[in-house]
Amino acid sequence: MRNNNLVFNKSILHIFLAKPALLLTILVLSFQVVAAQLPDKNKQAVTIEYMTGSSDMHGMRIAYRPDYNYDLDLYLIGDTRLSWEASLNLFDLHGSAKNEATYGFSVSPVFSKALPNISDNYPLTFEFGIGVAYVHDEKFGGVDIGSYYQFEDRLGLLIGLDENQNSELAIRYIHYSNGGLNTKNPGLDFLSVGYIYRF
Repeated sequence: MRNNNLVFNKSILHIFLAKPALLLTILVLSFQVVAAQLPDKNKQAVTIEYMTGSSDMHGMRIAYRPDYNYDLDLYLIGDTRLSWEASLNLFDLHGSAKNEATYGFSVSPVFSKALPNISDNYPLTFEFGIGVAYVHDEKFGGVDIGSYYQFEDRLGLLIGLDENQNSELAIRYIHYSNGGLNTKNPGLDFLSVGYIYRF
């Protein structure tokens, strides 16, 4: 009986820890109440974030969003903003691959959805997107990712640090995969914490 409980508890943990993308998507689609406003669409944004993830990799991501933003009304999701983001990703590898480093570039459409706020002082925004990335080495950190070209998927929660959301804290899950374009497609997963400044 104890073994059955242990297996059940592990499966529950697997659902809640290994499937954040599914859970966040269900959470966002379940909101049917009036949400706060998104940030000013006529502002640019820069982001700097720390990443940690697969194969004991750590890195830094520097991103830029121009002020080309489009407000959309998407089916089931409602008012959503489409933005474009370009980033430079720097990976520093540890563990068995000490002192190994690589870099990559990515371009991604990003969809943002304002969420109901717990506090007006800290507006919440959910974001998701799928972009394309180039990585300068297809073998690093002991992992053969199969291709220089990858898809970059993201899910994120942004927390406004002021009423106008000119400063935000971003918590993101980022996944890199070649989408099956190569037989080797292990995928790389990262969690990141970043600071966004709009101007």
